[in-house]
Amino acid sequence: MNPLAGIIFHAIGGFASGSFYIPFKKVKNWAWESYWIVNGVVAWMLVPWIVGFLTVPNLLEVLLSAPKGSAFLCFFFGLLWGIGGLTFGLSMRYLGMSLGYAMALGYSAAFGTIVPPLYFGTFGTLASTTSGLVTLSGVGVCLAGIAVCGWAGISKEREMPDEAKKEIISEFNFKKGLWVAFVCGIMSACFAFGIVAGKPIAEQAAALGTRPLFVNNPAFIFIMFGGFVTNAIWCIMLNIKNRTGGDYIKRDTPLLGNYFFSAVAGTVWYMQFLFYGMGSTKMGEYDFSSWSIHMAFIIVFSNIWALIFREWRGSSTKTVAKIIAGIGVLIVSTWVIGLGNYLASLGM
Repeated sequence: MNPLAGIIFHAIGGFASGSFYIPFKKVKNWAWESYWIVNGVVAWMLVPWIVGFLTVPNLLEVLLSAPKGSAFLCFFFGLLWGIGGLTFGLSMRYLGMSLGYAMALGYSAAFGTIVPPLYFGTFGTLASTTSGLVTLSGVGVCLAGIAVCGWAGISKEREMPDEAKKEIISEFNFKKGLWVAFVCGIMSACFAFGIVAGKPIAEQAAALGTRPLFVNNPAFIFIMFGGFVTNAIWCIMLNIKNRTGGDYIKRDTPLLGNYFFSAVAGTVWYMQFLFYGMGSTKMGEYDFSSWSIHMAFIIVFSNIWALIFREWRGSSTKTVAKIIAGIGVLIVSTWVIGLGNYLASLGM
């Protein structure tokens, strides 16, 4: 266990996740489904294999010898997580970076953090120790911070006229965005379940010489493939329905730039999970708190970007103060959870 290193890795992963959508702002004259699936090919198909070969000795042997049940569950949770990834992109499309991240990840943090210890029957044990209580308190603080961010987003929606909101977020739709964010939050938590299901694969990787820091990477290949299948089916359907299949070779479009920036977005997207996996290996028996820390950092960095891109332009001082307060609470929550992990390392 090394909770400080774990928090640092989660911070890097959170920065990657909170920043990946920015390159899409440079994509021109492509439909959403077109640049999203190009992003997906890179994020869920190419980069996991590249990173896997670079960090896992005997990667193919690990994958071929992986328990079939564990591999299937990783793929299955990946399919469900793929729905979360798909609707996450739609959340950004309808709500913007700040409100979209806060609402979607609020649901995700709650499900992804609490369900695993409930499923494995360890929740009661956690609640009976000092370190467990501190960690659970940190999770509570995290959820409170997410709620404050959501409160700020709702205040923004009430204050700004539709014209002003659509000037900043061209397809702003609060009601549609909230429903999409709800589905996104629930399904996105399945990634955390996929990592739990992939523990036997991680153990196999460790037995074959993989450094502890990278033992989750083989399971990511199964999870990401499931996510790719879901997103590819949906995006191809939209390409057919919206007649946007020609985007990929459209002549009046900066094709090289569009492919490049979509690929950059996909690479940055994957980095969040690489560093999430690295961070989770440092959290010991309280690894379940990793999802909460990850969500907190994502919301922190996404809201910082939202302020830089002036998504809150036109909001009152009180509303801006709410979002800043929410970011502050989230930062505090990561320290509280880190303290809980530190106490656990002392046997408390």
